[in-house]
Amino acid sequence: MGNLTLRQLRYFDALSVQRHFGRAADVCAVSQPALSVQIKELEQTLGTTLFERGHRQVRLTGFGETFSERVKDILRAVDELEDLARAADGTFAGRLRVGVIPTIAPYFLPTFVGAMSGSYPELDIRIREAMTERLIQELSDGQLDLAIVALPVSEETLTERPLFDENLVLVRPIAQAGHPLPTIDELREMRLLLLEEGHCFRDQALSFCNLQTAVPRDGFDGSTLSTLVQMVGAGMGVTLIPEMAIPVETGSAPVCVDRFEAPQPKRTVGMVWRKSNPLADQFEKVAVLAAKMA
Repeated sequence: MGNLTLRQLRYFDALSVQRHFGRAADVCAVSQPALSVQIKELEQTLGTTLFERGHRQVRLTGFGETFSERVKDILRAVDELEDLARAADGTFAGRLRVGVIPTIAPYFLPTFVGAMSGSYPELDIRIREAMTERLIQELSDGQLDLAIVALPVSEETLTERPLFDENLVLVRPIAQAGHPLPTIDELREMRLLLLEEGHCFRDQALSFCNLQTAVPRDGFDGSTLSTLVQMVGAGMGVTLIPEMAIPVETGSAPVCVDRFEAPQPKRTVGMVWRKSNPLADQFEKVAVLAAKMA
């Protein structure tokens, strides 16, 4: 057997995640033919096929699935060796891969990235927006360094640092401005527009209204808060959004915003990273910086 290369393993990992040669090549910043050649050479070195090639998509073979788990461990260990060297150097520079959930990203990232660039000008900050479950998986696999999510995530391998608490507000059609605020019992009877399954903010809204996820609902499930607010403006119902989203989302829709009386519904925004990451001390400082932006 010939020697495996780190480049081949990174290309393999990208393809195993993307399941598409073109998208994997984009992730690796190489041409599709260059990636294909490396994957073919890797399979020849191993003496077995790693992927089933289809017309539109590729799938891991049985061996490819097993191989993928080992490759993730290897790449995570290599990245942590690089982080160990960065930590020993005493400077916070180089690549920093940050994951953020969609109900935080558009509203918090501009301030966060600006502050980080000012405090750590040698950092190359790369952003990944996805739902919590995906971000936690990528964090555990070593594909991300940090993630900004709603806490808790309750993963033993991750450090959680709360940044700030944020209230949730009620968005209603503008025609309801000045009307009495609905009680929780009344809110449960209203047409509550929610984010689609998979968003933690959906679960927080359901929990506040004491609604069960499994109960059929006559509503509208959207993929973004922007869509929900626009549908409220069209008279389809009401929705809940985080306070940080108010300036961005409510200016272009005929809606009114109401805050609940105490105790107000809220979420805790926090930062998480792997406990094993050698840059943990630097991440603690990043968390302190991010907390000041509340």
